[in-house]
Amino acid sequence: MQSVVIVLLGIVGMLFGWFFYSKFIAEKIFKMDDNFVTPAHELEDGVDYVPTNKVVLWGHHFTSVAGAAPIVGPAIAVYWGWVPAVLWVVFGTIFFAGVHDMGALWASARNKGKSMGALSESVIGKRTRALFMIVVFLVLLMVNAVFGVVIAKSFVSQPNAVFPAWSAIVVALVIGQLLRRKVSLIPLCLVGVGILYYTIYLGSGMPISLPDEMFGLSANANWIIILFIYAAIASLLPVWMLLQPRDFINGMQLLVGLVLLYGAVFVSMPDITAPAFNTQTAVDTPSIIPLLFVTIACGAVSGFHGIVSSGTSSKQLNKETDGRFVGYLGAVGEGMLALITLVAVSGVALAVSPEEWHEIYSHLGAGSVSAFINGGANLIESGWGISQEVASTLLAVMVVLFAGTTMDSGVRLQRYIIQEWGDIYNISIIRNGIVATLIAVLSCLLLAFGAGGADGSGGMIIWPLFGSTNQILASLTLLVISVMLIKANRPAKYTLIPMSFVLVMAFFAGVIKLGEYYQQSNWLLVTLDLLVLVVSVLVMLEAWSVIVKHRKDSAHITEQ
Repeated sequence: MQSVVIVLLGIVGMLFGWFFYSKFIAEKIFKMDDNFVTPAHELEDGVDYVPTNKVVLWGHHFTSVAGAAPIVGPAIAVYWGWVPAVLWVVFGTIFFAGVHDMGALWASARNKGKSMGALSESVIGKRTRALFMIVVFLVLLMVNAVFGVVIAKSFVSQPNAVFPAWSAIVVALVIGQLLRRKVSLIPLCLVGVGILYYTIYLGSGMPISLPDEMFGLSANANWIIILFIYAAIASLLPVWMLLQPRDFINGMQLLVGLVLLYGAVFVSMPDITAPAFNTQTAVDTPSIIPLLFVTIACGAVSGFHGIVSSGTSSKQLNKETDGRFVGYLGAVGEGMLALITLVAVSGVALAVSPEEWHEIYSHLGAGSVSAFINGGANLIESGWGISQEVASTLLAVMVVLFAGTTMDSGVRLQRYIIQEWGDIYNISIIRNGIVATLIAVLSCLLLAFGAGGADGSGGMIIWPLFGSTNQILASLTLLVISVMLIKANRPAKYTLIPMSFVLVMAFFAGVIKLGEYYQQSNWLLVTLDLLVLVVSVLVMLEAWSVIVKHRKDSAHITEQ
């Protein structure tokens, strides 16, 4: 019964966030206006700037920001106990993630669809833009390189997921063409999701594997190369052709997955076998504060969301008020996924007894995606009677498709950053979309194979730095939004308070990690971590000087 109580409290909290808190922020703080001409209309080009139905855009945005992170983070963080993890997911979604994501959409849409990096120049200053974009590029490099590894390893370990994962691309291409021809969205959605789930059923009995060695490389390495070739092509196609319909279909299949998982909780009512607060942690386990707040990022608040909100989603907003539906409700969807992940890895679905749970979670980092797939599949089987094999294939495909759509958007966003650098430093060759995409993909592959050898898993080397870097980026995004609000003479406490909390926790975590990397003589991570910490301090100082100057100017005008 504990799991039902957790689910009900989480749902009630997030419904409060959607119906009341988000409406207050959108109408009273951001003052979103239906009559405002969005960049999608003002700069419409049929490739990146495309006015889009808010439901379709929600699907793109949701699946782009979700990836595998709202599964991986909670599945790891439950090691400290399910109570702190659940509280951070629920309150983080309501007061942090929703405001952050919706705010990034609003800020970008109000500035011709600029990315947060480019936007920081006009809001704070020219030096800030260069510093901000360094952090953005590092986060994108980490996400793309690591998610390529995650998908490749999933294809190797779960060959049943290969057929449905690639079939989803074909389905999306067809739906994109039909939507362009004004075919009704609802029947397309039903048929598309139906086909996707049929391929999952077929895939559960039709594993597809690459040879153990091909062209002198392992199956894992060959999958990584194939995935980045696909991501390069996908990032250059018009968003309506593949990105939007693929993400929309994935969003719909996630809703089905959530219905299956949440429904199974209410049918089977599993107990929680994980401890509320884990007192049997390993000796070398790091402190829950601040590490919890960087381990669970997506699902509570994540800087990567600001990149997507201002990088692709803001360029597709049909109306400014759609930003609430796309941004805040996208964050709620992620929170719901993170919450059910915690239930799946905490209850009897994963382990029959507390002792068995502790065997699975013997140390921080144990469990992760495999715990979610196994626990979720057992939960679906006990609640709905669907075979464990089909259920595990369904959940494995969910993880792969999420990571894949994040790669699609991530490479496209890397291209934007490189092209923006071309504009800033007047380097004409990298303004070209194809050249910029090649640079983006090659940088990921260079990291994957240059640091990881023939296996192509080099992206994992800098992944430990992702948590603190990503959350520092979230605080910087909230800072830019706050400065915009202050300049507009609007209340900024609703963004400044979350910004301050996230910054303190992320900076603290970054300092702790810096000490660990130094003791390990890992000079690459020492250099990158130090770079991120220094950049964040410089951006904060720049922003503070702008805020102080604005207040002095306002006081001077008032006196006159």
